[in-house]
Amino acid sequence: MATTPPKPPTLRVGIIGCGEIAQVAHIPTLGFLSSRFVITYLCDVSRNSLDYCSKRVYGTNAHVQTTTQAEILCSSPDVDVVIVCNSDAFHVPHAILALQNDKYVLAEKPLALCQRDFDAIAAAESKSRGKCFVGTMRRYASAFADAVKELGGVDKIQYCRVRDIIGANTLFVSQSGTYPIRFSDYTKESVDELIKRTDDMLEEALGHDCGVNVTPLSKSMMSLLGSLGTHDLSAMRELLGMPKKVLGAYCRSPIWSVLFEYDGFSVTYESGINEVPVFDAHIEVYSANKIVRINYDTPYVKGLPTTLTVREKVGETGYQERTVRTTYEDSYTREFIEFYDCVVNNRTPKTSIEDSREDLEIFKMIMQACDW
Repeated sequence: MATTPPKPPTLRVGIIGCGEIAQVAHIPTLGFLSSRFVITYLCDVSRNSLDYCSKRVYGTNAHVQTTTQAEILCSSPDVDVVIVCNSDAFHVPHAILALQNDKYVLAEKPLALCQRDFDAIAAAESKSRGKCFVGTMRRYASAFADAVKELGGVDKIQYCRVRDIIGANTLFVSQSGTYPIRFSDYTKESVDELIKRTDDMLEEALGHDCGVNVTPLSKSMMSLLGSLGTHDLSAMRELLGMPKKVLGAYCRSPIWSVLFEYDGFSVTYESGINEVPVFDAHIEVYSANKIVRINYDTPYVKGLPTTLTVREKVGETGYQERTVRTTYEDSYTREFIEFYDCVVNNRTPKTSIEDSREDLEIFKMIMQACDW
């Protein structure tokens, strides 16, 4: 007589940080994936944000616990996995708290901006039964995986363009239908701690790791590379490998550009933010007979697909163009499905601590190529 396979576990989720990304993407997406996840705990420095977000959680749980202390959430027996999506400066200390409590953790990008912090979280993971999954969600888009297959090898590449020039997030968030609210009922102590941690992290990254002048301009650029740039440069690494060096760079907001050298070809990277409500983000790779382009849209409007456009030579004089959309599942959904699989099967994700650490080497190349 055949036995019924065991029901897959539903993971109890604690979320640290109830700001924009939690309200617009994480809480709704986890709710849609209620067969895999249930939110049981929320943590934020704002009590009003906790109250607001706890009412937006839906699924099988009747009550969501809340706290302003990350230690309480991470140590709770009602939490299996932790999502860290608060301010960048707290990603590492709060991910470490989760690992110290043997919890698998998804930490939003950037995981860290300096080697010291990477060393600290790597040490915590080595002693933990949990692992750290870094939330560079564009690398989990189906079109991204399809592009890797279409290319057929880096040795065939002639040129690549990495572009991410977009309107401000608020332009898309305001039209997302999620109606997030920013709260300001936080203490002066929490603001002072955020400023102190952010300054310390950037001074360590710039002065110690990169060996460049620590100025308001260089700090702003490093922050932008960690936030917006991580998406593009992390995807570039997976698609093409690590660049050999930076041939030139213009590192000034609102729009910056970099020229990378690879073996046998170059890559231009251009990124920035303006006020035109257009999300112009793509990676386009040229080979002798084929041009492959991954087209990203804003993740703040759910369901907008990432697509793949392939333009190629056919026969001696023919031409064809294909647009491939294998799914309407957005990148956050696919990322959380992969996160679930990593947790239940105890797998190390491709966006691991050590994978994410490689972004720092590219940041360093860029920062050292600029005049500060």
